[in-house]
Amino acid sequence: METTTLRFAETARSLGRAARLRGLQVPTFRSPPGIADVQRSIQRREQSSTVAVVVKGRPWGAVVADMIEGIVAANLLDSRRADTVRSALWLAVEDPALAA
Repeated sequence: METTTLRFAETARSLGRAARLRGLQVPTFRSPPGIADVQRSIQRREQSSTVAVVVKGRPWGAVVADMIEGIVAANLLDSRRADTVRSALWLAVEDPALAA
């Protein structure tokens, strides 16, 4: 398994833990999106969502930002809550010890 795939999986786990701690739905993450020419897509179902992100050939920060925005979108957060959640999720990937 290549390093990028492992990094993507670990980032998804860290974001998932931080989101669950905040009472949020954690979407499933995958790569790449099934839609051509998009960097991120979200598919909603009754009780779950899937966020698909392009990883290959992109800066890692852009990938993480798309994953975080996917969580915000999946939970339909208002702007105030979204800002708070974004900050917490960035902390979770930058320093997992601070995610709690």
